[in-house]
Amino acid sequence: MVRHGESAGNVARDLAESEQRDRIDLAHRDMDVPLSALGERQAQALGRWTAEQDDRPTTVWVSPYVRAQETARLAVEAGGLDLTVRVDERLREREFGVLDGLTRKGITSVFPEESARRTRLGKFFHRPPGGESWADVALRVRAVLDEIRSDCGDERVVVVAHQVVVLVVRYVVEGMTEAEVLAVDREGEVANCSVTSYAFPGGTPTLTRYNTVSPLEEQDETVTAEPDVPHAAR
Repeated sequence: MVRHGESAGNVARDLAESEQRDRIDLAHRDMDVPLSALGERQAQALGRWTAEQDDRPTTVWVSPYVRAQETARLAVEAGGLDLTVRVDERLREREFGVLDGLTRKGITSVFPEESARRTRLGKFFHRPPGGESWADVALRVRAVLDEIRSDCGDERVVVVAHQVVVLVVRYVVEGMTEAEVLAVDREGEVANCSVTSYAFPGGTPTLTRYNTVSPLEEQDETVTAEPDVPHAAR
């Protein structure tokens, strides 16, 4: 599993947070936000690193969001990899509903009751109006993982998606509890173009990497780990 490279949305969120604004200035729908220039270089570094590995992937499943598709395309091109790429909407970013495009300050000031409800329920089960909870994301992640297992049993699969998807895949595959996956989340942000992977000795999934930034460090590229927007409701 790979989180997409740094996006223009990550950069815009950082600027809005630093200026204490309520809203993030984005020219696109969230699903249309492209990679930043750095994000493009990160994706290319990922591709070159992947081409050097012995266990190179044989197929790619990717979120329909532009930043994820650009990451997959640039990585495949830079690595000279001959891979089929399958777009699946179940790998999309968590939907934020009415909180879409708001900063931490904006969520508290525009929707104070919703902010309080989230604090009471916790981030795993809080579903903003018109949006999704982490538990909702888990439902679609379970479905897409079942299909990957049935369609790609003998393949080495790379999934290019988003921060919450990476975390929820761990929750599903490892049979975690709410408390366990949130403990992993508190360890730090999932870095852009970081790699999380499993091997299956005897058919049992075994975590071999989590949030490793070797693809960037070994290619002398900048590591970033900005949260997706809105920050406070990831």
